[in-house]
Amino acid sequence: MFETLKAQPADKILALMQMYREDPRDTKIDLGVGVYKDATGLTPIMRAVKAAEQQIWEAQDTKVYTGLAGDPAFGDAMISLVLADAVPRENVAAVATPGGTGAVRQAFEMIRMARPDARVFVSDPTWPNHLSILKYLGMEMVPYRYFDDETRGVDFDGMMADLKGARAGDVVLLHGCCHNPTGANLNTAEWDAVIEVLLQTGATPMIDIAYQGFGDGLDADAAATRKLVAAVPECLIAASCSKNFGIYRERTGLLMAIAADASARGLNQATLAFLNRQNYSFPPDHGARIVTTILNDDALRGDWMTELEEVRNAMLGLREQLASELQRLSGSDRFSFLAQHRGMFSRLGTSPDKVEALREKHGIYMVGDSRMNIAGLNAQTVPILAAAILDVGV
Repeated sequence: MFETLKAQPADKILALMQMYREDPRDTKIDLGVGVYKDATGLTPIMRAVKAAEQQIWEAQDTKVYTGLAGDPAFGDAMISLVLADAVPRENVAAVATPGGTGAVRQAFEMIRMARPDARVFVSDPTWPNHLSILKYLGMEMVPYRYFDDETRGVDFDGMMADLKGARAGDVVLLHGCCHNPTGANLNTAEWDAVIEVLLQTGATPMIDIAYQGFGDGLDADAAATRKLVAAVPECLIAASCSKNFGIYRERTGLLMAIAADASARGLNQATLAFLNRQNYSFPPDHGARIVTTILNDDALRGDWMTELEEVRNAMLGLREQLASELQRLSGSDRFSFLAQHRGMFSRLGTSPDKVEALREKHGIYMVGDSRMNIAGLNAQTVPILAAAILDVGV
């Protein structure tokens, strides 16, 4: 039977990683893979994570399942981190998932169960896995304009015009902060306008928040999400712990379904538990337990927040250094957007052939759409990248 299988398209980022590994040049720079790296090129284990794991190792006396929704304490801790007191806790159903990707997948599954004909509005561009999962599930996608290749900022007028085409029963997928892949984010007034359009059209928002703490700070990065959920009757939120806790391989995420009132929470919670059962039964617990231990221990939480700030400020410093070096070399401020973007990624807004020229001539690897991982740089490689960008005529 397997001879009938069709080859699937290769993952572009994984293929790029393989090309980078095979490149013999000592000067090569990896700006493709979407993981945080420190100045030495490593993705370190955070101090609080190490300490939490030690506590867990000493205290844990069983590896039995925690439940279809995962440990309730993990849900409570993450809901507090993301939402604070924006909505009553009794309105929020939640399940642990295998990473933020698992939360996104379960959210799409829930949408399909509730509204088989729902259209999902997605930003152009968006994280490629959003599109891949929606296509696999056979769900209709509607792109909305988002990134302006000229300004390297948000095409807000285009975005608003497109979102006005949504209707009740549709879903609008939004990035809570640190837009992937562009790094360009909505400001406060623009978020207010998006909320108004959602209320006018009756469309349901879904927020993917994978980088809380990587942009302007833990609370600042969650501010738009909190404002939105307080204003709309229903919302889905997919949250990831991979980046801000640095526990990529532990696959730790949470899906939240926010109802208009507490009476609807029970059905939402039962639906989410059912979906977990169909896909993987019980979610993984080790990463969730690490996060719960950190967030519920004042000392560990304080140390985690300190280290997360160090990570955030390091990326901001690299952004500012790169923008400044490009201005120095070019005599133009046309690259100032790099300092204004937030999160791990920025999109240069250049053509695939120039991205290819960066790889061939200079050993600089980034995704073909010109998305680059700022965290793949360090103080020594920033001048190399700046000179290469200008050399190929970006």
